[in-house]
Amino acid sequence: MSKSPFKKALLIAAALATTTSALAAGKLEIFSWWAGDEGPALEALVKLYKEKYPSVTVDNATVSGGAGTNAKAVLKTRMLGGTPPDSFQAHAGQELIGTWVVAGRMEDLSSLFKSEGWTKAFPADVVKLISSKGGIWSVPVNVHRSNVMWYNPAKLKAWGVTVPKTWPEFINTCATLKKKGVAAPLVVGENWTQQHLWENVMIGTLGAQGWENLWAGKTKFTDPKVVGAFTTFGKVMDCANKDASGLSWQQASDRIISGQSAFNIMGDWAAGYYTTTKKLAPGQGFGWATAPGTSKTFVMLADSFGLPKGAKNRAEAINWLKLLGSKQGQDAFNPLKGSIAARTDSDLSKYNTYSKSAATDWKNSKIVGSMAHGAVAPESFMSAFGAVIDQFVATRNSAGAAAAAQALATRAGIGQ
Repeated sequence: MSKSPFKKALLIAAALATTTSALAAGKLEIFSWWAGDEGPALEALVKLYKEKYPSVTVDNATVSGGAGTNAKAVLKTRMLGGTPPDSFQAHAGQELIGTWVVAGRMEDLSSLFKSEGWTKAFPADVVKLISSKGGIWSVPVNVHRSNVMWYNPAKLKAWGVTVPKTWPEFINTCATLKKKGVAAPLVVGENWTQQHLWENVMIGTLGAQGWENLWAGKTKFTDPKVVGAFTTFGKVMDCANKDASGLSWQQASDRIISGQSAFNIMGDWAAGYYTTTKKLAPGQGFGWATAPGTSKTFVMLADSFGLPKGAKNRAEAINWLKLLGSKQGQDAFNPLKGSIAARTDSDLSKYNTYSKSAATDWKNSKIVGSMAHGAVAPESFMSAFGAVIDQFVATRNSAGAAAAAQALATRAGIGQ
């Protein structure tokens, strides 16, 4: 039976309304601390998203500084105020779970992981890191390595020193370099970079299992071995520059390139900085080794994005998360960031020499989580630990610092 002209008009109008709705301009606000030198990697993801969803306006909201410290302060205000971004960056693990998941403010992404096949695409250890109480709470976009020591190959050759493999060797090399006129053989920056150094001294001194025991509550911070590691940390800091508090991690990295300092302990986002921003060739313009005492260990952290409850643009945010977890998205982002893909099926031909070596170590090393970057410690511990480091750097009181750290651990419920 043919339709009347009136019914045809209604059907056409309905079809047009549906089409218009499908093409209507949407919005997406993503919140992170990736700006400046870390910006190009995020911009590559945003570009891919816009190609897939050209009608969506993307608000790339960034708050830079302090390895996310500044961004997390702004995020807290927004989350508690009921105006969350559509999706936000957080270090995978306890940083997100111990703060916003336990507060009931994040959506469980288990169904998304199932539909996208991510439980098979991501290593089981990574999925475990982002899971709690039966839920999966964020999408990891990368894996970074914390325990890397950076140096300038040409300068080490000129100084006649080799890369130290243990912290006692490092301290001896430091003394040698000072005799050769290198005032600060080690360069560090603002407080969080010193916490980053601290965790690498601890792991290099206690060993991977000793580090895990610390966060499981099996070893107390007041244990003599931990107190001794604090003392070693103090000797390492004696090798460092006196203007640390005024330097960003990028400025500290610059001193390796210039030859002002010999060594810097920093995560492998430094590789992204050296290659993407400074245009240096891995192995020539800069060199790397595992932090002293950690040769068989991969200290990991992962950047991830979650979906807060009450996100205004939930559908757009879910599409963003799908891109982040995809092979295409991870292989666009990570070569620029200096990290490796969290997925196991990445195209390594897209990665440089450093990243290929990190990917190999990822598969063959003992994996432990970073404290300084939210993998093993809750935010309540991390936010207060900076003051412990500041006090220790000022006083070199190992026993006092260990006692203060144990008090923080107890309050944060670590090991309970």
